[in-house]
Amino acid sequence: MTRSSSFAVVAALSLVLVSTACTAPDHAQDEQDIRQWVKAQTEAWNAHDATAWTRDFTDDADFINIVGTVFQGREEIETRHAAIFASIFKTSHAEVTVRKIRFPSEDIAVVDTMHEVTGHTGLPPGVQNTEEGLLRTQMRYVLKRTQKQWRIVSGQNTDVKPAPKPVP
Repeated sequence: MTRSSSFAVVAALSLVLVSTACTAPDHAQDEQDIRQWVKAQTEAWNAHDATAWTRDFTDDADFINIVGTVFQGREEIETRHAAIFASIFKTSHAEVTVRKIRFPSEDIAVVDTMHEVTGHTGLPPGVQNTEEGLLRTQMRYVLKRTQKQWRIVSGQNTDVKPAPKPVP
């Protein structure tokens, strides 16, 4: 390969890399918007406001709760959360941490969060505190951008089991 052809190959590759870098979406604002949404949803939980908590679900969203029950549609998700906010989670408080945000495409986001819930007066059958007085769960949401707003199309909540007791 001649020196001029080597230069041409390097120049062509550089142009490809520069054009690819320029077309890659910058999700910094999206991440900021999603973190703000997580904050607002956490505030809605702490206010025990099912309407506000479910506001960003699409009408046809699905949600798998902590015991594996599937709720279909924003209306059912809201109704079921209103019931727990009126009973076992009436005095609960949640702290939510964003663990990871991924963008498999321009208008899809997968959001993983860790929830630490205290102050509850009971738990659903089969669920136990992760630690004394603390329910820790992992939540995964799939969001879709519609008209410049992120909306939840699917969610799943999984409880973190307590550490096994040491064997004597």
